[in-house]
Amino acid sequence: MSDARDFVPPPEQAIALPAAELAVRLLAWFVTLQGNDPNSQPSILHSNNITVQSSWPYHAVGRRAGEFLRAIAEAWAWLEANALIAGTPGSSGGWSFVTRAGRALAGRPDGLARLQAEQRLGLELHPRIAGKVQSQFLLGESETAVFVAMKEVEIRVRELGRFPDSLIGVKLMQEAFKPGGGPLVDPQLEGGEQVGRMQLFAGAMGVFKNPTSHRPVNYSDPSAAAEAVLLADLLLRLLDDITPRLPED
Repeated sequence: MSDARDFVPPPEQAIALPAAELAVRLLAWFVTLQGNDPNSQPSILHSNNITVQSSWPYHAVGRRAGEFLRAIAEAWAWLEANALIAGTPGSSGGWSFVTRAGRALAGRPDGLARLQAEQRLGLELHPRIAGKVQSQFLLGESETAVFVAMKEVEIRVRELGRFPDSLIGVKLMQEAFKPGGGPLVDPQLEGGEQVGRMQLFAGAMGVFKNPTSHRPVNYSDPSAAAEAVLLADLLLRLLDDITPRLPED
């Protein structure tokens, strides 16, 4: 039988952990207790038992027992709020089980980081990328999600500026936002701001879109990939406010 001490640190350390980190440790313990049988019901998987001092003979000790049990209660609430544990169907109140999402998270060394990255993208993304990017990200295809998002920025700039398909990436952005002459330049902006906007769009292409066009890119930090997608979302929203300055046909 797995001991809680293999997963949950001593009281002083446990109290200092953020609720999410302590929760993930609890989750790993629960999965280990259940083993390959998700229908098994360890006694600790109960909203009352988890916060009873007798359930923690080696943890809830001394004058910090109350603080430790409150930290455990916070971690339990976090697991419930993120649908990593749920009430056991057909049982009396209080009993819970580890959900499919919980088992998937517990099985990944970057499980918490990936969950937090997915939550970043849980916002309402720009319509041009919402469906495409979120589905790719949930499948674990971070590189594809970033590429698709940045490609939509490139496509939209080309549409607005009526540029040929042969003009791509950084050069496309430089032509579109060229200070004083680009069709997507905002004439109300000061010269330095026009340069800054051009560099913002060109830099996004150079850093996030171009590399994935030529070679595999491994986002070891899912949060970094999520932030790249959110950058594409911001660029698309900036484009929504642009009225192109185009020559008359």
